[in-house]
Amino acid sequence: MKSLSLLLLLLAIGIGRAADAPPAAPKPALPRLVDLGADKCIPCKMMAPILVELAGEYAGQLDIVFIDVWKNREEGPRYGIRIIPTQIFYGADGKELFRHEGFFAKKDILAKWKKLGLELKEPAAPKGN
Repeated sequence: MKSLSLLLLLLAIGIGRAADAPPAAPKPALPRLVDLGADKCIPCKMMAPILVELAGEYAGQLDIVFIDVWKNREEGPRYGIRIIPTQIFYGADGKELFRHEGFFAKKDILAKWKKLGLELKEPAAPKGN
C-alpha cells in the first residue's frame, strides 16, 4: 500500500502528466531521468521515494519519469531494458547519456548528473525546524 501511495504522489507532482491537459506555453527542455520498473519489484519500491525526492527537490531542473513495465508491457522493449529497475539519463536534447541497471542511490544519481556535466542547484532547505 505504501508503494501505491508513493506512485500516486509521483503522478500528483507531475510524473506521468495527464495527456488530456490543455497545452501550456512551451517550456525549455529539461534533462530527464526515466526509471523503468514495477510497483511490486523490491528494488523498484526502494527507488520510489528517491524519485519523489528528486522530483520535488529539483523541479524545474530535471524531469523525473517512472514507467511501470509490468503494467505497460510495450515500454520495456521500447526502451531496450533487460532488468528492472533501469534508470536512463537523457540530456535536454533528448539524447541518452547513460543507463544504469538495478537500485541507484540518490547520492549516486546526483553524482552521475554532475559527471555528465549537469550542475543542479541545491534544493532549498525545508522550512520549519
